[in-house]
Amino acid sequence: MPSILLLIYSAAIFAQDATADSAERPNIIYIYADDLGYAEIGPYGQEKIKTPNLDRMANEGMRFTDHYTSTPVCAPARCMLLTGKHGGHSYIRGNYEMGGFPDSLEGGQMPLPEGTYTVAKMLKQAGYVTALTGKWGLGMHNTTGSPLKQGFDYYFGYLDQKQAHNFYPTHLWENDESLKLDNPVIFVHKTIDSARAADDDFNYFKGKEYAPELMTQKALEFIQTNKNRPFFLYMPYTIPHVSLQAPEEYIEQYKDKFDDQPYYGQKGYASTKYPRATYAAMISFLDAQVGLIMQHIKKLGLDENTIIMFSSDNGTTFNGGVDYRFFNSVSNMRGLKMDVFEGGIREPFLVRWPKRIKANSINTHISAQYDVMATLAELTGQDAGNTDGISFLPTLIGKENQQQKHQYLYFEYPEKGGQLAIRLGDWKGVKLNVREGAGSKWMLFDLKKDRNETTDLASQYPKIIEQLDLIVKKEHQPAHILEWEFISSKLPKKK
Repeated sequence: MPSILLLIYSAAIFAQDATADSAERPNIIYIYADDLGYAEIGPYGQEKIKTPNLDRMANEGMRFTDHYTSTPVCAPARCMLLTGKHGGHSYIRGNYEMGGFPDSLEGGQMPLPEGTYTVAKMLKQAGYVTALTGKWGLGMHNTTGSPLKQGFDYYFGYLDQKQAHNFYPTHLWENDESLKLDNPVIFVHKTIDSARAADDDFNYFKGKEYAPELMTQKALEFIQTNKNRPFFLYMPYTIPHVSLQAPEEYIEQYKDKFDDQPYYGQKGYASTKYPRATYAAMISFLDAQVGLIMQHIKKLGLDENTIIMFSSDNGTTFNGGVDYRFFNSVSNMRGLKMDVFEGGIREPFLVRWPKRIKANSINTHISAQYDVMATLAELTGQDAGNTDGISFLPTLIGKENQQQKHQYLYFEYPEKGGQLAIRLGDWKGVKLNVREGAGSKWMLFDLKKDRNETTDLASQYPKIIEQLDLIVKKEHQPAHILEWEFISSKLPKKK
């Protein structure tokens, strides 16, 4: 939508309810789970894990059935969410690690460059105060990737994703300063000898200050401080990403229910006596934090003027003691984290905005997280910049006859051999092992009949395959580092 039309349309939305004044612009809260599978919360069919607050959020808002992350792993998903770019255009396309696990080697991931246009910068232009509480993963405090240099007025949490493997860290970061916590030094990837394991071995992975609880406290303080001005609060929790660590009272809710067997760290991350119970506890704890946020918003009289979104960065993980089969975490869909199959990229997405979004509504609009920037731009009358996204604001406010639709959603992920995926209406093309060269072939699935991607129809529809190749040629821009460049014509020839 041209920017001038965007401004006129956005103003009309607010004018119809006499809320055109900037002081009445809605507060925006975006809650981002970490490695939460499509079906790990009640609104998407979870039966073993209790999520009453997310259930309520769905009952009072809108549940999307066909919403996607932009890519199936942490750092690039966050980059694409915050910049409105898909995997073929994003500056960050993979987890490019810098430094190591010990505090002395903390180096974070590849930083966002100077001048990046982010959602936070865009909303600051609209008069919003902006904050981040959670996991960043886009650069350390002493780089161009610091949240303070990328549009956030305040931040608290983890800067380095490797540090976030431990939910009881020695420190967190607050506005470029290291904040010491009352926790011991824990190396979460230490394994336990199963033949000699005792309670003390498992207790090694416990601390006193639970990072997600501190994140919620800081978020509540930010809301309280800024209740009289429009705010944007980005809350990328580290839950339920492994390690499996949770407050004891939440584990107690589940530890006698799942016939648990101890996890000794053989697939990385912290050991625990009750892996299934701890995983469920982490998700229930996350649900409780959502409840605290909604309760605080209501207490301050901000409920009707606050839009809350909830989603996840990618599908369920495959390591660290997580039993995704037991919980049916991805609703029988194919793939997990690091896969461009549906289980790796189709995400839960709930949106609540009282009196603006129809309660208990289910929407099949096909969308991706790189649409969020365009949506918030239209909501606030801003320019989304050179985005790959399309605003889904009309869908949210019940004006679906005005909703633009994607011709296709484009995904590329350079790791795990190099992967491509394109959703073209009900068709889904997937290509794996792209780094191996021209020999890799497309798979083609009809998601309307085969959501779980079990039957490859590529040989029957050569014209669609040709169309997929043309889309890749159009959408892929060369990456700025070789590790992320996997289109065969761009790679150096082997000697």
